[in-house]
Amino acid sequence: MSMINYASREINCKLVYYGPGLGGKTTNLEHIYGKVSPNTRGKMISLATETERTLFFDFLPVDLGTIRGFKTRFHLYTVPGQVYYNASRKLILKGVDGIVFVADSQIERMEANVESMQNLYDNMSEYGYDLTKIPFVIQYNKRDLPNAAPVKDLQASLNPGWPVDDAGQQKVVPDPTHPGENLVEKVSNEWVGHAAYLEAVATRGDGVFDTLKTVSKMVLKTLS
Repeated sequence: MSMINYASREINCKLVYYGPGLGGKTTNLEHIYGKVSPNTRGKMISLATETERTLFFDFLPVDLGTIRGFKTRFHLYTVPGQVYYNASRKLILKGVDGIVFVADSQIERMEANVESMQNLYDNMSEYGYDLTKIPFVIQYNKRDLPNAAPVKDLQASLNPGWPVDDAGQQKVVPDPTHPGENLVEKVSNEWVGHAAYLEAVATRGDGVFDTLKTVSKMVLKTLS
């Protein structure tokens, strides 16, 4: 979880981009890195596998203000999408503060999305983390492709919701990014919570910073 550096007066938070191989995790980080001021970012570290790269860099947003006099530095990671790199995936998840699941919208990638989402839940559970209780955002990437599945189908497969058992949380919570939809709602006499989601075309940068801003705000809320 977040670590405080008293010398630099910074709170360090770890954001992990998770999802199937070639879904757009690397593209997200590369776009962010290219747009962030060089004065506020660290060096990008790239660890290459046979089919893709695991990236890492940190940056200090200048527009988020301070928390109790501390600035917030975000450390962004991707995980390898291939199943046989699961040990690396688990290692990268250790100490995570917020997660972005980058789903590939292509219809033929639905099975890979579901497998990766289940893998995320399994790996988080091994650390004792509850994915429904930490900042978690789903990004539906590649929305520009002709074979992109409808968002409602992606939602049904990847974001169907989880039971909200805490009575204090059982109230309708509107989704700020999708008018008419709710993050928490009552369905068939049961309260259900959903992860926030956004649509993106990461190759163009569409939705990339919206996704980052959404998960960052959620992380900051847990710190305040």
